[in-house]
Amino acid sequence: MSEAPIVIENRKELTYLLSEAAELEHGLMCEYLYAAFSLKREAGPGVSDSQLEAVERWRRVLLDVAAQEMLHWALVNNILTAVGSAPYVSRPHLPHQAKGYPAGVQVALVPFGERALRHFLFLERPEGMELADGEGFDPSGPALPIMSERDLVPWGQEFSTVGHLYRSIEAGLTRLAEKHGEDGLFIGPPQAQATAFWPELLAIVGLATAGRAIELIVEQGEGARGNWGEAHYGRFLAVLDEYRTLREADPTFDPAHPVTAAGVRPVEGFEPDVRITDPATAAVSDLFNVVYDLILQMIVRYFAAAEETEDQRGALAYAFVVLMVVVIKPLGLLLATLPVGPAHASATAGANFQLAYRGNFLLPHGRVAFIRFRERLDEAAAFADGIDATPEARSVLDAAAATLRSLSEGLSGHIEAL
Repeated sequence: MSEAPIVIENRKELTYLLSEAAELEHGLMCEYLYAAFSLKREAGPGVSDSQLEAVERWRRVLLDVAAQEMLHWALVNNILTAVGSAPYVSRPHLPHQAKGYPAGVQVALVPFGERALRHFLFLERPEGMELADGEGFDPSGPALPIMSERDLVPWGQEFSTVGHLYRSIEAGLTRLAEKHGEDGLFIGPPQAQATAFWPELLAIVGLATAGRAIELIVEQGEGARGNWGEAHYGRFLAVLDEYRTLREADPTFDPAHPVTAAGVRPVEGFEPDVRITDPATAAVSDLFNVVYDLILQMIVRYFAAAEETEDQRGALAYAFVVLMVVVIKPLGLLLATLPVGPAHASATAGANFQLAYRGNFLLPHGRVAFIRFRERLDEAAAFADGIDATPEARSVLDAAAATLRSLSEGLSGHIEAL
């Protein structure tokens, strides 16, 4: 199946499509984390002791793929900064089904199961492969306008696979390097490049490194040309096959909590399909999203840092990694067990990754940013202390509050040096 060509004739359209790629990687990461958090952690109704081993293995696959999506997100932001743009961490609102992409590309929070896995396979499928999306993910919305080489205003263009989008971006980089020269295209400051956390996270300094970054993204997602066994597509296919085998052997097998993409309140005019009305669940959901928002602000500051030393950038990096692993993950797992409220007695909440806004997350001044980060960490810790929760939830919240305070104290030593 051939896909329509994507036109990239100027830097603005290039950065528009790179930003679209960044928000798509961000959305996929949220999808995979939501599904991972939805899996049960103990044997009980729907999961036997012997089945639990497979469930934990699937969770590890989802978390590993989500981590690779974050690597892809970071690589795209390195390319963005290399060509003279700002890092991009926004995305369409969730838990609402995200719009704004080509009609066949949809992002939504779905609990682990066959529907979710078929949706993941559709999103990660190799370029040119015909495959149906998961149930309920029918193409919606009009086709995007066709761009010509003479158009100046940027807009989204049609793509069917993530690989097609990235191959087109790679071709656009080559085209613009011919037009401006490599030095004229890659004008971003070298110190803005992120190279921590993953050995594959390379600094983008020209066409060669940009090409290597895009090749890695495509290979990890859909696989090297025709070889997808160890790529995201192949790994999800293996999980689906094993899941179907276990379900056929035991029709009562039900590895996921009954999570629903519920929200506490409307945001920017978007009304959640399901409202969280349980007070404790609503508070935990708010805490999760406050920490998530803070992580995004820290990541943007890390990429945009112009005043910070390497030690200060390292402190920022340490803070947002700890927040992801030690705070976000336990809160996400907890939310999958908490009730939505009396109107949805059989449903649990899940981590909805709700953003309070889609605007710019950048705090542009170094010292101010560190003060704001510390202030927000302290506010989040105090909020966690005040949540009236069960003993099991309280242990998670107490650990989160202790981590938030520890990170706040760690950042305090860097404020006066800025």
